[in-house]
Amino acid sequence: MRVLWYWLYNVVAIPALWTVLQVASLFHRKIRRGIVGRRGLFEQLGSDIQKLRASRRIWIHASSMGEFEQAKPIIAALRQEYANLDIIASFFSPSGYEHSRSYHLADVITYIPFDRPKNARRFIDLVKPDVAVLVRYDVWPNHLRELKRRNIPTIIANATLQRRSARLVWPIRDFHYHVYENLSAILTVSLEDAAAFRYMGLRTPRINVVGETRYDQVHLRKIEAEKKHLLPQEILRRRKVFVVGSSWPEDEEVVVPAFRKIARYDSSALMILVPHEPTIPTLERLELELEFQKLRVIRFSNLADYSAENVVLVDSIGILLALYQYADFAYVGGSFRQGIHNVLEPAVYGIPVVFGPKHENSREAMELVARGGAFVVTSVDDCFPQLRRLFNDKHVRTAAGKAAFSLVQENVGATQKFVDYLGTVLKHRDSGL
Repeated sequence: MRVLWYWLYNVVAIPALWTVLQVASLFHRKIRRGIVGRRGLFEQLGSDIQKLRASRRIWIHASSMGEFEQAKPIIAALRQEYANLDIIASFFSPSGYEHSRSYHLADVITYIPFDRPKNARRFIDLVKPDVAVLVRYDVWPNHLRELKRRNIPTIIANATLQRRSARLVWPIRDFHYHVYENLSAILTVSLEDAAAFRYMGLRTPRINVVGETRYDQVHLRKIEAEKKHLLPQEILRRRKVFVVGSSWPEDEEVVVPAFRKIARYDSSALMILVPHEPTIPTLERLELELEFQKLRVIRFSNLADYSAENVVLVDSIGILLALYQYADFAYVGGSFRQGIHNVLEPAVYGIPVVFGPKHENSREAMELVARGGAFVVTSVDDCFPQLRRLFNDKHVRTAAGKAAFSLVQENVGATQKFVDYLGTVLKHRDSGL
């Protein structure tokens, strides 16, 4: 079956996918960037690799920026643990690649080539890793098979697999079994994930529960974010601050009218609204909507002219985590759309979190609800009383905030477990075992 699956993948699936991508690139800018960005990939990679001098080399692959955030604490820990080590980081998506070009802890930043057998062989010929690390779920069959052929240890970090995943439905399960069988180790987030991988048919010794490095990364980012002083104290004085993070129009349709009702009777209420995409059209649309709701709004870039407005509209990017430090509680967007954004960012500050009904994509969101650290709203009608309770009741905010912080506190430490495991792999490889 292995031969048949790889034949179908390389003769049918990959050519079909390539055709779809070529057509889609005519209409989709992100796909076009990913194709154009790979032109000259091997020549550039070869030039970058020639500059490396360390005796050990680790290849770390992430699909996009979100997965690379999970890899960052691993890379930082490896830098502290090993002096003589080169790190090559690769990406599938253009957003991850473009946003990480200046990341100084990796020696080489590159795209992973499209997953054809010839590309996989050429890529690994150039990289020559002692160990390959894949983050979460971005596994490419031809690259994995080539690593296995060369006896290069390959580990997946932060591995997660839900029991109801399509990857576990036959016959897709059989295909994924033959792909994942090429891995040396699967380091899972939880016991449930480990059980799901075992259900796929994989042998138990290669599956280990380590935890999730995202908790370590959000903790490290919090330390850096707290060094930023973004809001003057005179704005915050005698204010109860509500941060709305990564909002989409569907979120704003619920949160803004609910906040307007709060602001009518509570002059201390301050909302910091951080749209997911702060483009000029988005900002102008929000200003009109907020003014229609009889709310007084000022842009973050104009805070020098602050005059008791009750909404700060953030027109900058990259500062959301730092803004959560000023919040008494927060709303996390995406949960009235395709799926919720990062709930750990407010939780690490020990504040209650509010979000909408579409949060099943986030295990952390569901755990926060179970602990009493987060609250789900489905409409303006139930968002308003929930916000009112959080604005008015300090005891509720304190209890929920402690519950939210406990989730982060209890799960910090996966990075060191991963680095310890990787150290064992490197020792075995050095000794030729």
